Amino acid sequence: MNKPLHIDDDQDSAAKDRNFVTALSRGLELLRAFGAGEEYLGNAELSSRTGIPRPTVSRLTYTLKQLGYLQHNERLEKYRLGAGILALGYRYLASMGIRDVARPHMQRLADATDCAIALGTEDRQSMTYVEVCQGGGPLVMRLETGSRIPLATTAIGRAWLCGISTERRRQLMDNMRQSDPDNWPAIEKSIHKSLDDYATYGFCLSEGDWEREISAVAMPLILEEGAEVMAINCGGSSLRLSHRVLVENLGPRLKDLVEQIKSSLEPVRII
Repeated sequence: MNKPLHIDDDQDSAAKDRNFVTALSRGLELLRAFGAGEEYLGNAELSSRTGIPRPTVSRLTYTLKQLGYLQHNERLEKYRLGAGILALGYRYLASMGIRDVARPHMQRLADATDCAIALGTEDRQSMTYVEVCQGGGPLVMRLETGSRIPLATTAIGRAWLCGISTERRRQLMDNMRQSDPDNWPAIEKSIHKSLDDYATYGFCLSEGDWEREISAVAMPLILEEGAEVMAINCGGSSLRLSHRVLVENLGPRLKDLVEQIKSSLEPVRII
């Protein structure tokens, strides 16, 4: 069950800005409320998840349906995401020239290591995969482009944290502490370990941290002198990816991959 997407403190602050369009913000919140594997949601469920009053939700869902971003099932009296959302997603992915540049490099490493290589970007304390290349090895979990995974408990998420500014990382960690106080001590410890690993090796490690059967290395992909930060990982079954393999084999290969991508990006404008 997804947690409610109630407007957070940052959005509350933004809402006080006269240039902030609350109606647009609320419409986007409704679209974000649809989780993976959930086909239909009704107005009452959308209201509960977003904290938006139900009468407002009804007007927003009607408008989004008229624009093609939602489809309405009259029998169920519920909504599902429409083709307009898919079109936007494809346009976003198509605009990211980095995917086309990174894909061949990623696939070569996936084939050479029999691992999965993923490129991701941060979104609300999660990482979203924008490109995934699979090797032929035995993987416990096969995630695809568009998959969302936790930021704080995965190698790729913690690698992204290593790549951003200290000030931004401190603010995000404070948000994490407030949103999950019970688990925060363990989360904070794992983040600091990743910061230490990054300082020592130049990449982060995850040895069954998120999923017991999965081990991985990851590092940030820092673009345009930090104006854009993504992250990339290399992972597979923990049964064959020992600590030594991660540190002495996959980690250095991943560092080479990042340098290859950066070199290929030099003449390319990232949108």
